[in-house]
Amino acid sequence: MLPILFILGLILGSFYYTAGCRIPLHISIITPRSACSFCRRTLTPAELIPILSFLFQIGKCKSCGHRISFMYPVAELVTACLFAAAGIRFGPSPELFPALVFISLLIIVAVTDIHFMLIPNRILIFFVPVLAAARLISPLDSWYAGLLGAAAGFLFLALIAAITHGGIGGGDIKLFAVIGFVLGVKMMAAAFFFSVLIGALYGAAAVLTGRLAKRQPLPFAPAIAAGSILAYLYGDSIISFYIKMALG
Repeated sequence: MLPILFILGLILGSFYYTAGCRIPLHISIITPRSACSFCRRTLTPAELIPILSFLFQIGKCKSCGHRISFMYPVAELVTACLFAAAGIRFGPSPELFPALVFISLLIIVAVTDIHFMLIPNRILIFFVPVLAAARLISPLDSWYAGLLGAAAGFLFLALIAAITHGGIGGGDIKLFAVIGFVLGVKMMAAAFFFSVLIGALYGAAAVLTGRLAKRQPLPFAPAIAAGSILAYLYGDSIISFYIKMALG
C-alpha cells in the first residue's frame, strides 16, 4: 500500500502545485495544458513525469533552457512523503481517507500563500463538503466534535486577529475553522501551537539569513500546514511524551 500512496502523492503533488499557482489567477486547472513559464511551449507527457522529468532535464526547459522552479519537485516529493506517512500512521483504516484529503488541502493552500499571500475561498469551499463526507466515513469521538473544533478554530484566530490588528489574515482564520472541523478542539489547539512554533523558527531564520526583512509579511499557511499535519499524524504521541516528561 505504501508504494501506491507514494506514487499517488507524486502524481497529485504535481497537480496540486499547478492548481495552487493557477487558482488565485482565475485560470482553469484543466486547460490550458502545462507549458513552460518562459517560452510557453506546451509540455509533452515525457516532461510531466514527477521528479524524473526534472532530473533528466537537469532542471531546465528543453526548448528555451530556462530553469524550472525547484518548487515542482519539492511539492511532488513532499506530497508523496506525507501520503506515505499517513499510510504508515493509519494503515488501511477509514481514517486514511480524511487524512489524504486534509493533506491535499494543506498542500494547495501552502502553495497559494507562498506565491500570492492568499488562501482563496474557492479552495476551502471545494474541500469543506469533501472533508464533511470524509468525517461521515471516519467520525471523531462525537457528532458535534467537528463543529466545536470549527467554531473554536474560527473564534480563536479571529480573536488573535483583532488583538494584533490584522496580524493574521482572513484566509488563515477560515482555514483554522476547517482544521478544527477535521481535528476537533484538542488537536486544533496542538496544530496552532505547532504552527506558531514552526512559523516563528522559520521567520527568525529568514530574518537572520537576510531572506526576510524585518516587519515584512510572512506567508503563514505553510507553517499552518506543517503544524496541522504534525498534530494530525503525531499529536497524541507528542502530547503523551511531554506529559510523561512533566510528571517525571
